[in-house]
Amino acid sequence: MLKKFRYLDYYLLVPYLVLCAIGIVMDYSASASWIQNQYGQASNSVMLKQLLFVVIGLVVALFFFYFKLSNFRNHKLIGFVWLALLGLLVYLFLIGRLDPSSVVNGASAWIPIGPFNLQPTEFAKLVVIIYLAHIFTQRQDAMRQPDFHVRDLYAPILLVGICLILVFFQPDTGGFLIIAAIMVVMLAASGISLRYGFSWMALVGALVAAVYWVLDNVNLPKSIITNYRVRRIVSSLHPFQTRTNDGNQVFNSLVAIDHGGLFGVGLGMSSQKLGYLSQPYTDFILAVIAEELGAIGAILVIALIFFLILRCYLIGVRSRNPYHSLLAYGIATMMLIQTFFNVGAVLGLIPVTGVTLPFISYGGSSMIVLAISMGIMLNISASEKRVSEKKVAAQTAK
Repeated sequence: MLKKFRYLDYYLLVPYLVLCAIGIVMDYSASASWIQNQYGQASNSVMLKQLLFVVIGLVVALFFFYFKLSNFRNHKLIGFVWLALLGLLVYLFLIGRLDPSSVVNGASAWIPIGPFNLQPTEFAKLVVIIYLAHIFTQRQDAMRQPDFHVRDLYAPILLVGICLILVFFQPDTGGFLIIAAIMVVMLAASGISLRYGFSWMALVGALVAAVYWVLDNVNLPKSIITNYRVRRIVSSLHPFQTRTNDGNQVFNSLVAIDHGGLFGVGLGMSSQKLGYLSQPYTDFILAVIAEELGAIGAILVIALIFFLILRCYLIGVRSRNPYHSLLAYGIATMMLIQTFFNVGAVLGLIPVTGVTLPFISYGGSSMIVLAISMGIMLNISASEKRVSEKKVAAQTAK
């Protein structure tokens, strides 16, 4: 059992551990002063919870490092996981409409379990990756044929589509877009004709561009303008004009970045976390990092995340196992899109979608899902190294 440690991928493990450590420190820095400012007393509760999530995550990552990945392809297990996931998403859909008090920040996305909150959408991302990797690997030969038609994938697309609809109506636009992006990328990576992938991407790109143009140039009815999703898009287009209401978060984020300059004002010295940024240890923690550690500190954090993402893609490219490759592409895409949405929102380039910064933002469900993902990636990397070593040994013996 310990022999597998020989194949540990330190290009995955070290950045993962460093990012988790940075997250714990910055969560404490961003939360302690904010809690004191809001409630009149200092608290390290957020930091302690995040530390607990990281420790649990390391145990979970170790488990999936040793986990036999072929078990994910068991039909009974897949069916049970999907049933449980859809049950949780349906529960959130219903409770959000029957019990308005369960809605937090405009969305019914969390299920309280004691002192913690479970966020099913985070797990939905990973379930979709594992499921599509299995389906696309199973049908890969047929999908590569010139006469293959996408209608042969209607059943899995319908299942993921139901998941997307339930996520969209929580409402969780960020989660919806991440899962949709994962599906498109994994479909393209499966070997299917590129015309399908390019067609979907072109359609989505055209729709997004059209929405932005209409909102910025057309006088719309008040009923549309007051929609919360529309308001978020407008606030990203005009953060300074809307800084007293919907653009408040983006405006204060930009102020924090400007205040931090190149080298920052010093760890713990952010002013924007003192009540200006709402819950600065979650979606907008990058703004606090930029203010305290400067642009250089923020860039280094983002660079570490992108290094990890690129490493996952590289493992997928090098893998000789199609199932492993698709898992790697899905996990890398999940982290990439999540990082893109978070950084884009902090910079005011795209609407705020409530997406956390991977490994850094406070959040139990996110940290556990990322830990499972890292365990799977370490597992794939070790398996590929072991296969290569055996091949080299066999060739040497000849």
